[in-house]
Parts: sequence; C-alpha cells; structure tokens
Amino acid sequence: MPSKFFHKHPYPPFLFTGVKKLIVGTLPPPRFTTREFKKGDIDFCYGSRNGQLWPILNEIFKLNLTYANTKNAIEERKRFLRTHEIGVCDIVDSAERDKIDASDLGMQNAKLRDMLVYLKEYDTIETILFTGGNSKNGPEYYFRRYLKEHNLKLDVISDIVPRIHQFIHPITKKQIKTVSLTAPSGAANRAIGSLQTYKDLKSANPNFNTFDFRVLQYKEHFLR
Repeated sequence: MPSKFFHKHPYPPFLFTGVKKLIVGTLPPPRFTTREFKKGDIDFCYGSRNGQLWPILNEIFKLNLTYANTKNAIEERKRFLRTHEIGVCDIVDSAERDKIDASDLGMQNAKLRDMLVYLKEYDTIETILFTGGNSKNGPEYYFRRYLKEHNLKLDVISDIVPRIHQFIHPITKKQIKTVSLTAPSGAANRAIGSLQTYKDLKSANPNFNTFDFRVLQYKEHFLR
C-alpha cells in the first residue's frame, strides 16, 4: 500500500506585537510544502496563484501588490499585515493525504497548532477571521474541535453568513470574536451562488460575481 503524503505547513505563524486580527485557515497547497511552485505563486502565506485572499485584500485596500515570487512581493504582504495589525496563524500544523491535492476533505490525522498558547502570548488579538466555515475539515471546524479538547466552545453572536461567534480565553479571560468568512477559493463559489444575498445582488447587477461578493464581505470585517 503506497505511503501517505505528509503535508506539513511550510510557514510559522506570522505574529507580532500589537496584532489585533488573526487570519486562520488550514494548509496551503502541497506544492508549498514540497517547494514546487507554479508561476504566479508567492512563497508566503496564502501565496497560491489560485487563491483569492490577496487579490481581495488588494482590491479592498488598493495595495497595487506584486504577483510574482520575489522577495519584494513577500515584503509587500508582510508590510501590509503589520501596518493593519493583522496576523496569520493557520490552525493545521500538519496532516496526511492519500491524494496529493489541496482539498480540506482530503486531510487525515490533522495535527493542530496550540492556538490558545498563541492567543495568550499575543493577547491584543480581538478577532479571528476564518478563511472558511464549519464544513468538515475547514478552519472553523478544526477550531471547534480544538476548543472542545480544552472544554471550551464557540457561542453564537450572529448565525447569518458570515457567521460570528465568540469565546473566552481560559487564561487571559479575554473575549475573542470569530468571523467565518466565505473561503477565498474557487471551491466555495457554488455555496456563494446559493445564497439569497448573492442572488439579490446579482439580480440588481448582472456583472456582479463571486469575487465581488467576497470583497464586500471581507471589507466589512477587515476594515472594522
């Protein structure tokens, strides 16, 4: 029987003094682990050429980002994150895969990062921004599993997409809000298309698309 692919997260958490918002996803595509980049990839968090997080943020903040695998492109992104007090700490440290692809569902035996430790060390964090919801193996799904292991849970603030929750850190006693943004990947486009809000916006403007929908959604929570 062929051995499983060990999918290790290639980047440490991007955290710094004064960080207030925290982007939390799962794992970048396996090629970032094996260092087999495609043209247009950037060797940094959410650097896949197919991912939409940086294009969305580029649109919201008018960043004029570089899309090439250069030190300058990486520094542009780091500078933006620091300026806007946004960190990145994906919850999955490693996982195994039978098939070498980027699907969340394909992850097995996921090892999770100890998020409460990071949230204690960087206790200025007020909001966690999940790049995906509570579907199986998504970032919110794993975060819920992690909290349950520590006898904690998410309490609902709003059950309207993007769903908003909160929890109390057991050591700092700080209340932290979580927002489950629509995933910045093509796989989430069908789910967006089924939302009544999207249908209404599309009806009002036939040129409105799933990227525009994400920009509107992310804007509210990244600028807040």
